[in-house]
Amino acid sequence: MQEKVSGVTYTKVDDAYFQARGLKRHAGVWSLWALGVGAVISGHFSGWNLGLAQGGWGGMFVATIIIAIMYLGLTFSLAEMSPAMPHTGGAYSFARTAFGPWGGFMTGLAENVEYVMTAAVIVFFIGSYVAAIVGAPTEMQPLFWIAGYVLFVGLNILGVEQSFKFSLIVTLAALACLVVFYVSAIGSIDFNRWALNIAPDGSELPEGNGPLFPFGNYGILAALPFAVWLFLAIEQLPLAAEESVDPKRDMPKGIMLGMFTLIASAFAVLYLNPSVAGVGSKALGASGEPLLDGLRAIYGSDLANILAAVAVIGLVASFHAIIFAFGRQIYSVSRAGYFPSALSVTHGTRKTPHVAMIVGSLLGLAVMMTVWYVQGAEQGAKVIGGTLLNMAVFGAMFSYVMQGLSYIQLKRKFPNIERPYKSPLGVVGAALTVIIALVTIFMQLQDPVYIDGVLWVAAWFAVGILYFALFGRNRLILSPEEEFAMSKGESVYKSV
Repeated sequence: MQEKVSGVTYTKVDDAYFQARGLKRHAGVWSLWALGVGAVISGHFSGWNLGLAQGGWGGMFVATIIIAIMYLGLTFSLAEMSPAMPHTGGAYSFARTAFGPWGGFMTGLAENVEYVMTAAVIVFFIGSYVAAIVGAPTEMQPLFWIAGYVLFVGLNILGVEQSFKFSLIVTLAALACLVVFYVSAIGSIDFNRWALNIAPDGSELPEGNGPLFPFGNYGILAALPFAVWLFLAIEQLPLAAEESVDPKRDMPKGIMLGMFTLIASAFAVLYLNPSVAGVGSKALGASGEPLLDGLRAIYGSDLANILAAVAVIGLVASFHAIIFAFGRQIYSVSRAGYFPSALSVTHGTRKTPHVAMIVGSLLGLAVMMTVWYVQGAEQGAKVIGGTLLNMAVFGAMFSYVMQGLSYIQLKRKFPNIERPYKSPLGVVGAALTVIIALVTIFMQLQDPVYIDGVLWVAAWFAVGILYFALFGRNRLILSPEEEFAMSKGESVYKSV
């Protein structure tokens, strides 16, 4: 049976469709906290540091404050919306309810870019760390990427219980590694000498004591996309709603506990890592393994390599969590028919979205290989890792704009939806999220080094929009997210 609504066509399916796409509930507050922190924590090991080359230490510091404000507005908004709409769709479902099928599709497509490319960035830095530890030539890095995808997609397919247990273990291990570095660094820092060693012309100042803002106010804005890396992907937690034991109670707690954990760690790594004697902001601004650089300076190369092997745990924690995220994200939008519905089939016994995870991994790996060979492996982390990072950030910022607007629209359009939790920042927090995300997108478009990555994402959007306009919009399914939106919040979820 089909039904046409708002320019799209829905098919009503039988229970067998959803039985083939079932999930299992397992996660409590601490599992959600670990999933959220784990998804982000790799950004405290690698990636954020590229912003030092854009804004110097002071520029990166102020950019981090601005981005932290954006994420507080976002996470408080999600803490309200997610328990009100506790299904796997996350950002797509919020936008679908607020702005209709096209709004839901565009938000889902942006989030798809974000998570697929975030996994690619993380595995790129895993390759950088592992190659540095074992002394492998640069040309071998793609082998580390392939091994990473195979291993952790396999682990995610094993089952949700195993996934959440592993996330908790590796997230705690990653945080412990960071704490060890922070404590070790305290006795080895000289902030003025090393953190402030970038001159206004971008050269290194041998004696340090340079300007706090070597590139002025523009440097603050230019560093915004890289400051995002300290928090990016905490917003994935609503994707675990149908695998949470009590999403209405636990989701707000998990999101906000995770956010405050990340704020504390972000400012610790920003202050300490560039300040370690022998490291400095100038060198870190082009490094693929900044934490390893800091450990080497403190302990020497031999011991640092042992510690760096432990530091890879931080990257592994995020890689594992992001595979979870893009698997659930592809699962939710394909279950509703926006992407081909075959992608949402779950494993018969383990009830994990194995097809979505495999396809998402192959897509991310294909993009990585293209960037690697088109730009040239010799370009290093600043160009290749930065290009992939900007692709992820561009997708994230677009989805944040839509999520902030969705919060505001839902407040206006559906004021009577049950909201077990209410954001203390309200509409103001959501509006700040939208404004800061738009400014970050604008600054990405000003960067000649990374503009190619942003344009590739625009091409990704174009292909997706063409598919939806020609095919997807006529193949939608009345999934829980769609029924909720069409009933104006009065339907009962099939999966709750």
